[in-house]
Amino acid sequence: MATAAAARPMNAEEKKVIFASSLGTVFEWYDFYLYGSLAGIIAKQFFSGLDAGSAFIFALLAFAAGFIVRPFGAIFFGRLGDMIGRKYTFLVTILIMGVSTFIVGILPNYATIGVAAPVILIALRLLQGLALGGEYGGAATYVAEHAPMGKRGAYTSWIQTTATLGLMLSLMVILGTRTAIGEAAFADWGWRVPFIVSILLLAVSVYIRLSMNESPAFAKMKAEGKTSKAPLSESFGQWKNLKIVILALVGLTAGQAVVWYSGQFYALFFMTQALKVDGAAANIYVAISLIIGTPFFILFGTLSDKIGRKPIIMAGCLLAVLTYFPTFTALTNAANPALAEAQAKNKVVVTADANECSFQFNPTGTAKFTSSCDIAKQVLAGASVSYENAAGAAGTPATIKIGETVIPSYTAKGLPADEAKKKDGEFKKAVADALKAAGYPTKADPARVNTVMVVLILSYLVLLVTMVYGPIAAMLVEMFPTRIRYTSMSLPYHIGNGWFGGLLPTTAFAIVAQTGNMYNGLWYPIIIAGMTFVIGSLFVKETKDVDIYAND
Repeated sequence: MATAAAARPMNAEEKKVIFASSLGTVFEWYDFYLYGSLAGIIAKQFFSGLDAGSAFIFALLAFAAGFIVRPFGAIFFGRLGDMIGRKYTFLVTILIMGVSTFIVGILPNYATIGVAAPVILIALRLLQGLALGGEYGGAATYVAEHAPMGKRGAYTSWIQTTATLGLMLSLMVILGTRTAIGEAAFADWGWRVPFIVSILLLAVSVYIRLSMNESPAFAKMKAEGKTSKAPLSESFGQWKNLKIVILALVGLTAGQAVVWYSGQFYALFFMTQALKVDGAAANIYVAISLIIGTPFFILFGTLSDKIGRKPIIMAGCLLAVLTYFPTFTALTNAANPALAEAQAKNKVVVTADANECSFQFNPTGTAKFTSSCDIAKQVLAGASVSYENAAGAAGTPATIKIGETVIPSYTAKGLPADEAKKKDGEFKKAVADALKAAGYPTKADPARVNTVMVVLILSYLVLLVTMVYGPIAAMLVEMFPTRIRYTSMSLPYHIGNGWFGGLLPTTAFAIVAQTGNMYNGLWYPIIIAGMTFVIGSLFVKETKDVDIYAND
């Protein structure tokens, strides 16, 4: 029976289920990722009360806020989905997402309403995160419960394309708007257009979802009176299920999440922040790589029906661990060769008394760095310059060595404001002049960007994303019984992707700010992906042959 189901072509009802679920989820991801794609502009619009570096990090924290609450959305909407049904639950989630996104598009900025602007913005991001927490589990469960045995990987892999397609759609709308009105107008008011037009996508999504029928598995279970009365306590209050939830998190979704965000968002941020590639060009490179890579979601999802989900996901995590450092180094050489050459010929070294150096991560902009070490590091971080640290003699002021040029830093503690401002200007000019003389570019030269190589490298990173992400929806669905499936699979997915993945850009940039090396942020995804590879390989069981209705 299973073989016959797997051999037959997809019928009209199954095509409608996949199309309707996927299209709505694409639009929801589009809404969610607009913010990430425009983090730099949003930093200037809503966090302009802070210095530029802190504003960008704070914008990333607001971006992360939407991820932090995703598990709570998973719990709330997962419970509803297991009690009242899949269809109505993710109809509610898309309404919340769409309305929140539209409001961001018309929200006054910091210059207009002051501190209320970032507060409201973060509140809207929290609502988006709650909605997304309920969306993915519903869509994946809904499609999987319509899929015949032996085709769940292929069917659910269409849902797996939606996050990437949503990101790609957001990049395309942003690029189209930028091109139509110009960079100056886009930075001023045009960035709002992609948020505002999302209301049209919302209308289409709601119309489509209203026409959908309930999942047959849930409808049958409801008709038999077997739905869970307490999905939360069944999912997380009983060890036999809780241990599977924990394994799904640390042995699957945590590693999948960091590979996903490294290959798409971190690669984009790395190009624009560390490599100083023009924002519009970086978006184009990422969009092209997403177009190239997206079919592989379907390929690996379908392949997982034949060889298993686990081998493909674990291979993706292992490749990330082994290749991230050389891959991002190659990206530097291709996207900003002048920077790579300057780093090779004229290394930057900060020599300082360790007791003078404090933690450089300053998301609120309230910390005042006054020691010579902190001032030196802050100036280099502001210029996106990668540097090495060396121990200095106790009590001596920090120095910055650029090639053969040594520039002494200064201590601002106790200095009058005018004198501190003068010293700051002189010091920054001396550093800027030395960097220029050593060949450090202020931005990537478009004429020297190896476009083909950049796209190939980004496509490889997306390929790793498709390996870890393509089969995972089917695997999570197959790990839990129907009566508590929505709740049980949603929580580990959204803790993995919301916390481990969503916090990746902020955490990675904090590591870079503290250590000075622009590649050190990669240690975060490498360690997490390595953990998932080890735990997943040893303790997570293969699920492709599981009968998802056998243990209801």
